[in-house]
Order: sequence, then structure tokens, then C-alpha cells
Amino acid sequence: MANVLLEFKASAGDSEPQTRPVLFVGQLANLQQLNWTQVKGKLQPVVTKEIWQAALASLNPNPTDSCPLYLSFAAVAALPSRVSRHNSPSSAHFLTRLVRTCLPAGNNRCIVMVCEHSDVFASACAIARAFPLFTRRSASSRRTEKKHVTVEFVTVGQDSGPLEVSTLKCLASAADGVRLAARIVDAPCSEMNTDDFLKEIKAVGNELGITPTIIRGEELKQKGFGGIYGVGKAAQHPPALAVLSHTPSGATQAIAWVGKGIVYDTGGLSIKGKTTMPGMKRDCGGAAAILGAFKATVKQGFKDNLHAVFCLAENSVGPTATRPDDIHTLYSGKTVEINNTDAEGRLVLSDGVVYASKDLSADIILDMATLTGAQVTASKYLSFMGLTSQRNPLT
Repeated sequence: MANVLLEFKASAGDSEPQTRPVLFVGQLANLQQLNWTQVKGKLQPVVTKEIWQAALASLNPNPTDSCPLYLSFAAVAALPSRVSRHNSPSSAHFLTRLVRTCLPAGNNRCIVMVCEHSDVFASACAIARAFPLFTRRSASSRRTEKKHVTVEFVTVGQDSGPLEVSTLKCLASAADGVRLAARIVDAPCSEMNTDDFLKEIKAVGNELGITPTIIRGEELKQKGFGGIYGVGKAAQHPPALAVLSHTPSGATQAIAWVGKGIVYDTGGLSIKGKTTMPGMKRDCGGAAAILGAFKATVKQGFKDNLHAVFCLAENSVGPTATRPDDIHTLYSGKTVEINNTDAEGRLVLSDGVVYASKDLSADIILDMATLTGAQVTASKYLSFMGLTSQRNPLT
């Protein structure tokens, strides 16, 4: 998947399945709204109208289902038609898996996504996640040819019709941001430490014409960022606070996105167990998502001031690691006594959020992080007390 070029088009054109394998995907009710004239150009002559109708009739998504249309060259897949309060009407959380498992093989393939117009953006992002950029598989390293996947959206219901060029550009920018964030999260800490993450930030800044502000290492301590410094000071690669700022003329407000960028979380001296530590390369997911979103948003011509604040550290073990009972002074001036070094997320985010308020004068601050133990505890408690709701599910 790392060598896949993903392209969104209003129309992918007609082609026989043997020449360009194709996957039709959508909720069953949406697939059933398609006219044969809308699909036959991608299926004939090997797939007839009768085969298409029989395939739709055989689908029983529970929660998903798929049916081959012609050998391994064409297929149709159905998303869940019913959703719970824990997911979205687009069923995008199932879409990534369906694309990975049902899209026929080949160097030039087509996905026809059938959905309502309101679900286009979520569906495009889910499709993008099906094509990760990071891989270290031996077979992948030997492949040099580029594979091409074209995504065509067929909208049904209200606002049906071909997507506008501006919408397609937005989808392409969003997909690029999703794949960038996924590549950072998928990479192990040996290839994505704080130095490497800063290179990613600088690369995005260079593409957008923005020079990042970077405070790292001992400078963090000197300037009072006790949270970020305390979490990352034991690591080989120093912790850092990095900021990308988009400041267009005519802006009326300032928005700051603050991301938790723990490139690896051992738990520190309150070390995680052997079964809970694997996968902790993903603890930089908040910062990675904000980097991808910032890139996509600025490329779309965002009109207000937008700041991306990255709180980068490796929560490592070493002679200088923070100990339980240590006291840190955060950027806010508040002191915090540490009783669990594996509760590092709130420390780094505190410094980032206060910086966004004090130094960037942000009107709106959003912080993003991977799920923390405190959230899990709070969710279970609120669920027990009956305080969860359909509008704000916490469980």
C-alpha cells in the first residue's frame, strides 16, 4: 500500500474489470439506488445487469458483507445500514476495513463510493486510511512500480450529482493529511523520535511557507516548560515544543490546536508491562493528526489565524527520569507532584495549552491526544452513574 497513488475524481470513466479492477461500496440502501446505466461502463461485458441485481439481492450486511461480481476483478461490498450511538451515520469506521479486504488487486484500480453527500468527507478520509504510506516489509521494498487507485463518488439522496472541483481538492488535501498522520503513527520510535518528528514539522512548514517556532531541550527548562521537559528529559533525543502558525491578513480570530506527541511511552519509572507497552509508538497520534489537519486546512485557504502546537517528548527510563514524588513547575506557574510517571499526557498538554493561551492569544483552543487512563476511568464512572448520552457517548 505504501506505493499507492490515491486520486479523487468526479468520474473515473469506463473500463472493463480485466483492465481496471473495480470495487463498488456503500450502504445497501444506497447501492440499490444506483441505475444500471451508472455502473455498466465499469462492469460490461463480463458483468450483466442480472448479475449486478443478483449480487445486490444476496448482500446481507451484518455488520458488513461483500459479493464478487467477476472472478477477482470486480466486487460489491455493503456497509452497515444501522448504526449505534457509538459511531457515525457514514459507517466510515467499517469502510477502511472493507476497502482493505475487498478491493481487487492490480496496478490500476477503481473504487466507486456510493453515499449521501453529507458522508463524502468522512468516507474519503476512511478510504485514505486504507492505503498507509509506511511499510518495512521485505517484499514491498523490492517493488518499484507505482500503483494507482481512483476513487469516484456517486452521491444519492439530497444534493446528488457529480462533486465539484473544489470539493475534490478538499478531499485530496484531507486524504494527504490522513496518510501523513498515519505514516508518523505507524513508524517505530527508532525512525520517528523527537528529532524525526521535528523534521516532519519543518517539511510541512517548508511546503506551506511557514517557519516553525521550536523550543527544546534545556531551553524548555529555562523558559518554564516543566511539563514537557520533565516527561522527556531522560530520553536520548530531547523533548520539544514546536509551533506552526498560519496568520493570513484579515483574520478575525485565533485558533490553536495542541497535540500530544509522545513518540514512545514506556510509562517512565512507573513502567508499563510487557503486554501493554507494545504499540506505544502510537502515543504521538494527537500531534500527528494535528500536523496532517493543519497541512490540509492551510492548503484549503483557511481565513483565520491557525496555530498548531506540538508537545513532543519520549517518556523514557534513565538516570535523569522523573521519579514519583518529584515536583514539576508547569508553564502556567502551577506546581505538580508526580505520583505516576505514566500519566504524562496531561503534563505536556498543560504546557502546550497554556502557551497557546498566553503566548498565542488563542480565542479557541483544541487539544488532541490518544486515550488516557484518566479518560477510561472517568468514562466507566460516568457510565455507571448513567451520565452518558446519545449526543455525547463516553463509553
